[in-house]
Amino acid sequence: MAEVQLTITLPDGSTRTFPNPTTAREIAASISEGLVRKALAALVDGQTYELDRPITRDARVRILTWEDPEGKAAFWHSSAHILAEAVQALYPHARFGIGPPIENGFYYDIDFGDTVLREEDLPALEAEMARCIAADNPFHLYPVSKEEALDYYRKKDNPYKLELIEGLQDGDITFCRQGDFVDLCRGGHVPRTGYVKAFKLTGIAGAYWRGNEKNKQLTRIYGISFPQKKMLDEYLQHLEEARRRDHRKLGRELELFTFSAQVGQGLPLWLPRGTVLRERLEAFLRKVQKKMGYQQVVTPHIGSKSLYVTSGHYEKYGKDSFRPILTPEEGEEYFLKPMNCPHHCEIYRSRQRSYRELPLRLAEFGTVYRYEQSGELSGLTRVRGFTQDDAHIFCRPDQVKEEFERVIDLVLLVFRALNFKEYTAQVSLRDPQDTEKYIGSEENWQKAEQAILEATREKGLDTVIVPGEAAFYGPKLDFMVRDAIGRKWQLGTIQVDYNLPERFDLEYVGEDNQRHRPVMIHRAPFGSLERFIAVLTEHCAGNFPLWLAPEQVYILPVSDKYLEYGREVKKYLEKYDICAQVDERSEKIGKKIRDAEMLKIPVMLIVGEKEVSSRSVSLRRHGVGDQGTMSLEACTRILVEEIRRATEFEEA
Repeated sequence: MAEVQLTITLPDGSTRTFPNPTTAREIAASISEGLVRKALAALVDGQTYELDRPITRDARVRILTWEDPEGKAAFWHSSAHILAEAVQALYPHARFGIGPPIENGFYYDIDFGDTVLREEDLPALEAEMARCIAADNPFHLYPVSKEEALDYYRKKDNPYKLELIEGLQDGDITFCRQGDFVDLCRGGHVPRTGYVKAFKLTGIAGAYWRGNEKNKQLTRIYGISFPQKKMLDEYLQHLEEARRRDHRKLGRELELFTFSAQVGQGLPLWLPRGTVLRERLEAFLRKVQKKMGYQQVVTPHIGSKSLYVTSGHYEKYGKDSFRPILTPEEGEEYFLKPMNCPHHCEIYRSRQRSYRELPLRLAEFGTVYRYEQSGELSGLTRVRGFTQDDAHIFCRPDQVKEEFERVIDLVLLVFRALNFKEYTAQVSLRDPQDTEKYIGSEENWQKAEQAILEATREKGLDTVIVPGEAAFYGPKLDFMVRDAIGRKWQLGTIQVDYNLPERFDLEYVGEDNQRHRPVMIHRAPFGSLERFIAVLTEHCAGNFPLWLAPEQVYILPVSDKYLEYGREVKKYLEKYDICAQVDERSEKIGKKIRDAEMLKIPVMLIVGEKEVSSRSVSLRRHGVGDQGTMSLEACTRILVEEIRRATEFEEA
């Protein structure tokens, strides 16, 4: 009888035949021995397979190496199993939750019972992990029936795995074994534990089971691992640099913002210097928006429940909102505003609109409120009250693409001004498998998605398409920015929405004198001021550019004799809208310079006898040093021109 052959399609579209069954390892070997040495796992029709897992059908196969995000995920998922094996050896009564790969490394959520795990316990765990790795045990994936799986974890008294198994279909359940450790797992591992050549447990945190505050809080252990030791060394250096740039640390040192338990978790208090920083960012965007035809509006911090029922936010975000505000009026409920868009819809329909008025661009620095879980709050990047640089463009259908492209221009202008040079445009579409998450008709979704895809193509953006990440009312374009130390952040978003205009029954009178439905574009170039400032602070390590710095110039008199001249310099600079301070302390000039450097003041002007006699200043730049002596007028021209160049723009 003729041997059954499988047809395997490779990433370049070429096909090869193999005996049935085959494995990803055999496929890699048919390509090159070098690929076999680098291979970690494989994608088989989009699912991660172990290299030696049998492939029994025609399939598309891509061999995964460390260079592939899916290859790293398989490596880090395998490392989470090794961590769990070590935990089981040292803490036999520990009960395991989940242990997924994350963007950088992995974690495992574990119930240690009455034992409290501390940072000082991590070295012992690392030593046990090293023994597991040295054993070089294979990761063996095998199927089990649902009853077998339930029976196994009943005996282990593990409610977390039992809950997970209850949600699985019989016939789709697999366990993974390495050494003496067995775990519920869907698969996707490197071949053996010995593939991990370097690792580090990086921290401990509390995490509610399945992210629900009503559930038990488990211990989350974070880790990172690599196929080479030098990669770990580089990563740890990178981590140290990230700690140095941490916006929470710099926020304290530079006196930008603070938090108060009395005020409440996740509600930042902006200090004077931080407030100036915010105001400069707002002023910059207001100036740009005004020239691009936006009109500024202001809306309340609360709205009636009916407003958010109409918009759909109550149904989709109700559980993430603060509790209702009940008034003395029977049955009257208000909510802290979770979004600005419903309020802007009401502004639009405050009177009849004509096609001649469109596009109508309404902008607001609007503060909104979401009840983030306390365990997820983090500095300014995850807060409960934040200000969006929000705007909503109401336009005719034939204007959608042009308006969308103009918003792209605006976002890129912001990135240029703030020196964000590396970014990717992420097109977030519906999840085709779960349409219940979204509102609106199939036709409207198709039109909205097509408009975004066409606009990104015409702008030549480097795009990644991600199904399932759309907002509930429409697809969106998110800008993923890479900062100075290589981390990726989501900043800036644009969304096309055919649905809210329908829900609010928005109309305009067309050229044909008939009523038509406008399309709504949501946009926020910063995203939120809080998160944007956090990312910007870390990106520039607190060294804000001159135009944005809360304190732009420090005037440093060499001694008290020159204080009066220092004050004259300050007044002169302020005539040109340059924010200057005179250091009037009776300190030596060396200490004044060091203190100004610590505060990351962009410009220092040193004044002494020579400067007074010639009406000049000695210019010093933060982190650069002395720039020479020049007249006060010449120095001012330089600073004014620097600020002008940084904030000027040309509308596309």
